[in-house]
Amino acid sequence: METLQKEDHRIGRIGWLRAAVLGANDGILSTASLVVGVTAANASRAEVLLAGVAGLVAGGMSMAAGEYVSVSSQADTEKADLKRERHELETDHAGELVELAEIYVDRGLTPSLAEEVAGQLMEHDALAAHARDELGISVVTTARPIQAALTSAFSFAAGALLPLLIIAASPQPSVVSVATASLLFLALLGALAARAGGAPMIRASLRVTLWGALAMALTAGVGALFGLAI
Repeated sequence: METLQKEDHRIGRIGWLRAAVLGANDGILSTASLVVGVTAANASRAEVLLAGVAGLVAGGMSMAAGEYVSVSSQADTEKADLKRERHELETDHAGELVELAEIYVDRGLTPSLAEEVAGQLMEHDALAAHARDELGISVVTTARPIQAALTSAFSFAAGALLPLLIIAASPQPSVVSVATASLLFLALLGALAARAGGAPMIRASLRVTLWGALAMALTAGVGALFGLAI
């Protein structure tokens, strides 16, 4: 019998890809918006850098903590559902077999085939079968709090460094130079994330660039108002 080559589906990347894209996007956008606002308020180059570094540290820790707490909540819910499912399998195995067979009937199998499939899968690993087909929990989509926290923190820091490097390399940074470079970084990030996930690259780039431009325009306006007031 010929061995089929295992397919590499992109859904397997969803756990770390979502956290990485969110972290990097937030790192670029929030830090760029922060330094654009401070620059628009006529702050010195040293003050702009200080604000940016503070934003990098605070944002990275915030992203890590937020991801860990939110994904941990998801993991706790998954564990609770699996515990309940394990108890139901121990106390009502026959009823769980019927329940699983009904799921397969709803998906298009005949009742006799659905019962046979459900029986074989439950003989192999009853909890895994119910977790996957009843609860929607699989190895691919299961919550990983530490992975999400570390990925978000590191990707946020990497994204936040980009606008800071523009400030550091410019003798006299301006709102236009920082905003333009940051929007280019955002567009590139959107394209790379779309490529990794198999989505249209141009649409992803335009989407993230539009929101980035809006955020920086608003913070630049706030900075300019405070600069005039001072």
